[in-house]
Amino acid sequence: MALTPTTSAHDGSLHNEDLAPLPPEKRKWGAFEIFNVWNNDIQSLFGYSLAASLFITYGINGWAVFAAIVIAGFFVMILVNLTGKPSVKFGVPYPVMARASMGVYGARFPALIRGIVAIFWYGVQTYFASTAVALLLNTILGTDGGGEFLGMTLVGWLSYAIVCVFQVALFMRGIDWVGKFLNWAGPFVYVVMIALCLVIWWKAGNGIFGALGTIFEGAEATDPRGPVAAFFTIIGTMIAYFAAVIINFGDFSRFVKSERAMKTGNFWGLPVSMAFFSLIALFVTAGTVILFGEKLTNPADIVDRVDNVFLTLVAAVTFFAATVGINLVANFIPPAYDIANLAPSTISAKMGGIITAIIAFFIGALWVPLISNIGIAGFVDTLGAFLAPLYGILVADYYLLRRQKISVEDMFSSDPEGPYFYGNGWNHKAILAFGASAIFSVATVWVPALAGLSGFGWVIGAVLGGTLHLALMRSNLPIPEKI
Repeated sequence: MALTPTTSAHDGSLHNEDLAPLPPEKRKWGAFEIFNVWNNDIQSLFGYSLAASLFITYGINGWAVFAAIVIAGFFVMILVNLTGKPSVKFGVPYPVMARASMGVYGARFPALIRGIVAIFWYGVQTYFASTAVALLLNTILGTDGGGEFLGMTLVGWLSYAIVCVFQVALFMRGIDWVGKFLNWAGPFVYVVMIALCLVIWWKAGNGIFGALGTIFEGAEATDPRGPVAAFFTIIGTMIAYFAAVIINFGDFSRFVKSERAMKTGNFWGLPVSMAFFSLIALFVTAGTVILFGEKLTNPADIVDRVDNVFLTLVAAVTFFAATVGINLVANFIPPAYDIANLAPSTISAKMGGIITAIIAFFIGALWVPLISNIGIAGFVDTLGAFLAPLYGILVADYYLLRRQKISVEDMFSSDPEGPYFYGNGWNHKAILAFGASAIFSVATVWVPALAGLSGFGWVIGAVLGGTLHLALMRSNLPIPEKI
């Protein structure tokens, strides 16, 4: 049962209504809601584009890529079960759970880091959602192309603004409305993607079955390390894609009625859903090569090429809904909590959401001319590698160091004698473990000398972060209490 902090040492700078433990009667999510969290994440326009790009980036058999994606789904399921469990038990979000390992004030640092990365994701996903709206408007208005500014046409900018306003408005309605939105959007995307598959099959003919798998072999971007390294790199990249949600999954699991419901939703929403959706991505991507002579990775572009007005309208609305749904859950709500955690007495989660939306507006607007130049896989691997040590530290601290024993009241207390106060409210050993691990894991993505580790940045960062945290916490190594 969740506890509400009541001690006299309770500090208003550590507590507000959004961060407080959620009582059982307010936990309304079940397995279906968690299932749809992952459905919307996987089925977003960016999620599909990533999966499709993996089929054509490494030049290996398409079925091998499919297997790697499914394996990644099982790994992610295990990882989120670990981070989700304590928040189900105590009813608190990630910024509060992080106080046990980082210190009651030090937790603001990893929460801010994770919030910044989530805001980046939010801006990028907002751009991708706007491409679905632009497809819808262009179909209705009969427009196409036109002058561009920062990589977007007038219709593109109008679509971008519409998505920005819609997301903030939905967030302001509360988590129950977000849950209802996810429950509608997730299943409906499957209907549209199956319809798209059938259209592609009808147009390409039965020859598409012979092309599946082998059509991607020998691509120009074949991994020089060989097919085995490419296989494991794909697994690492898919795990990195979920990096932000893996860490902050407690922000959602706190709304779940039971741990069993959380695990059930994670199973059907991750390995099972990823297998089915990746199979669709493999099928459709192969079909675009046969039909159009090029590898298309954005489903909005594919639907546009199919030239079916009804499918275009339905698909545009559905892709927009799925992308907005996961954007709210994975990239909007977490930084809203993180920003609120910086000054709980003055910043609510809603105010944090508004701040998030303003910053992300400019990030999304710069996706086309600037950020996209590093490529989807590079973008995903970099952000994933940067966040990975936070996951390792949280899991190692809760399961190995504290043996799943946490004092909820002390996580809201500024008492210098409290177990999570450390040095002036900061656990500098944990900060050091994060810094050293993050530098190395990000280097695996960009430093040529570490090219052999490319694609494994998240795994390396998580293991290194957790190991260093345990070693430092169990040692007598003196760490300055002021940075």
